[in-house]
Amino acid sequence: MENLPRNKKIILFDGVCNLCDGMVQYVIKHDKKDVFRFVALQSELGQQILNYIRIDTKNIDSIILYEPGKAYFYKSSAAIEIAKELGGIFTISGIFRIIPKGLRNFIYDYVAKNRYKWYGQKQECMIPTPELKAKFL
Repeated sequence: MENLPRNKKIILFDGVCNLCDGMVQYVIKHDKKDVFRFVALQSELGQQILNYIRIDTKNIDSIILYEPGKAYFYKSSAAIEIAKELGGIFTISGIFRIIPKGLRNFIYDYVAKNRYKWYGQKQECMIPTPELKAKFL
């Protein structure tokens, strides 16, 4: 996909999930190196990216970290990769890789399955403030 920034990592997230919105806000606040850009899974661009990297959201109910032209990560692996980029205390997040991926994803899926019940959901995707618009594709 030519229209995506090559030097940024793209986080695809559930745009109506309050937990996901909180995660996006947290990453924006702590992204001191300006590494990330954000796209709601429900958006047209989000759907185009999913089709391009051949991910079916029926099988993956998750955040996805996409590095254009390089790789993509989902579920617990995406969370670990995102945390590592935030620096500081988060650099130790790689230690979670010692936990078997199946177990990490089991826990991730449990939270994902219950996120609307526990955290609620919005009727529509978040509208970023003018200052944050540059972070969203």
